[in-house]
Amino acid sequence: MNVHITGTGSGIPARLVANGELAKTLDTSDEWIVSHTGIRARRIAGPDESTATLATAAARTALARAGVKPEDLGIIVLATSTPDYGAFPSCACLVQRDIGAVNAGAFDLFAACTGFIYALETARSLMLRDPRPALVIGADVMTRIVDWKDRNTCVLFGDGAGAVVLQASDRPGGLRDSILRADGTGSQHLVHEGGCRTPESGPWQKATLQMQGRQVFNFAVKAFDETVRALLAREKLTLDDVRWIVPHQANIRIIEATARRLDIGMDRFYVNIDELANTSAGTIPLALDQMIREEKLHSGDTIVLVGFGAGLTWGGTLIKW
Repeated sequence: MNVHITGTGSGIPARLVANGELAKTLDTSDEWIVSHTGIRARRIAGPDESTATLATAAARTALARAGVKPEDLGIIVLATSTPDYGAFPSCACLVQRDIGAVNAGAFDLFAACTGFIYALETARSLMLRDPRPALVIGADVMTRIVDWKDRNTCVLFGDGAGAVVLQASDRPGGLRDSILRADGTGSQHLVHEGGCRTPESGPWQKATLQMQGRQVFNFAVKAFDETVRALLAREKLTLDDVRWIVPHQANIRIIEATARRLDIGMDRFYVNIDELANTSAGTIPLALDQMIREEKLHSGDTIVLVGFGAGLTWGGTLIKW
């Protein structure tokens, strides 16, 4: 049995905030943000939008494109670091309710910016036992947990959700291999307080993300490079066999540094960070959906998805489209 992505969808807030708007309240400029991050704009969720509402929008589109009815789903796995509620109910259950997936199990998965990679492999593994279609979502509203006075972090993030539908078939290809890794000794480099360890900080909406930028950058480049090489080695492939590398969209400099380490051109990477910024677990599925709409993915293409983020976590998935 092979597992294929048969539908993709996006949930993106209507409000677009360009760098110039941030420069009105921060000691920054469009030139500084673009040169340091590659970001020109980001989407910010409105008062009536949340992780669950964006995820639901993405899910409905993905299901429609896959031709799968919500009641036919076996499982919903939603990767997020910014759930609608601090603990429960899960965002996955809110999506399950709103799309009418009455026969599906549903749960959230927490692996920060690597969340979609973890969720994809989790859903694929579950389908080996129950081959009904699965819905995998990466969704975050990061703009509600950043410090809007800190130009080193707040300019990096945006809000959004991406979803994919997985279906089992005998057709060759699909999700071929995955690597999931973690190193908790680096957990202090990227932290969002507000849990039981720091109850005085209150609900998650009032706690802010703290990041040690240089350490995270160095970790990300190393993890990115090693993940691509390991996946290719395990599948006995070379970089020449890969049509696209679809990375977590954290910072253009991370992608550029990895391209140099791999000795390949930037044209081999799909990048949309300039218009959506870092949507955490949402970046990779949002990129996949945009690639589908731009007709950049074709049957037989080999692509590599790579994520890295807080935890520290990282991982990758190799797909034969």
